[in-house]
Amino acid sequence: MLVSGDTLFRDSYGRTDLPTGSAMELARSIHRRLFVLPDDTMVYPGHGEPTTIAYEKAYNPIAVYRGI
Repeated sequence: MLVSGDTLFRDSYGRTDLPTGSAMELARSIHRRLFVLPDDTMVYPGHGEPTTIAYEKAYNPIAVYRGI
């Protein structure tokens, strides 16, 4: 189980448009720390519906970032 807060949502991810925000850093963190979790890990975001790591790796727009 993962409580992702405002980092990873079903089909979305946290904001990076605020001062000191970085889309590349957020993508890197999600890929290196969250997407390495088992695919069946349940993800409970700070808002919205729960999801799984497998679903987010397949459908979340942040998954398209490669080589980070």
